[in-house]
Amino acid sequence: MSTIVSAIISLTLQGQKLSQKQKIAAMEKVTFQRENLKLVGNLYFPKNFNPEEKYPAVIVGGSLTSVKEQMAATYAAKMALKGIVALAFDYSHYGESEGLPRQFEDPQNKLRDMKAAVSFLESLPYVEGIGALGICTSGGNVAYLAENDSRVKAIATVAAWLPNEATLPLLYGGEDNLEELRETGKKAKEVYLEMGDNQMVLAYSNTDKTASHFGPMEYYMDNNRGGGISAWKNSFSLMSWEPWLGFDPTSKAKNIKAPTMIIHSDGSALPDNAKQFYADLGGEKELVWLEGYHFDFYDQEKKVNEAANNAGRFFKAHIN
Repeated sequence: MSTIVSAIISLTLQGQKLSQKQKIAAMEKVTFQRENLKLVGNLYFPKNFNPEEKYPAVIVGGSLTSVKEQMAATYAAKMALKGIVALAFDYSHYGESEGLPRQFEDPQNKLRDMKAAVSFLESLPYVEGIGALGICTSGGNVAYLAENDSRVKAIATVAAWLPNEATLPLLYGGEDNLEELRETGKKAKEVYLEMGDNQMVLAYSNTDKTASHFGPMEYYMDNNRGGGISAWKNSFSLMSWEPWLGFDPTSKAKNIKAPTMIIHSDGSALPDNAKQFYADLGGEKELVWLEGYHFDFYDQEKKVNEAANNAGRFFKAHIN
């Protein structure tokens, strides 16, 4: 199956006319503040956008270490083509957004980033209501957001990464190895605070077992797919281990009241956790169980379209 990354990279700026044949959303680079940090995003506009009208809007985020030009761009463009204003942005510490140390993963930082993104969309006069769409890791991040921010009217997840305390030992080699990783993170933080040295390992690798995530990682290893996005860095700050291993989006489900759509498959990460997350949701909800491998939902057109069609339908029904 062909990828759609190359098409997304060729997006045009707001105000330029787009042919029906192109089927590419108009886009404008934007900046907004989170406390003292500048965050950078790309804002995608529906066809025939009229700033005098009102539109539903969503923030869109992708996988661990990803940047806005990867799966966030893919889905934001799809949402725009469905009449939804969509913001794909770089979390702090990644891509074009500010934040030190670089490549630092912290779910609480990302929660603050998402709240700032919601505030930015809320400030736009043509936005009538706001939702959040998370792919892979950001599926868990939007769970944090929905639990904490009542401004979010609906959320949807695609192939979400939804770990919990019970699955962590299975994912990271047992309790002893988990404790070793946490200690590695603590020591790396001490080195950074004392010497300013941000120690890194590869984020993903098919061959290097020191990578934070080792295994079949074809999306990231393929220069025709995610690995070819120049803004992305295949790096993971060792300081991230402690906050990253505390990431527990499944515990948030029972507190989420906003309408929620879970889009998943047996071939996506932690399918049993996705089903449990769905069962625990306290509000209106919809489960869409598709076929497909986890990385297919990042950039393979058939799977992306299936997921985006469902998410777009859900957002149009619930954001107002």
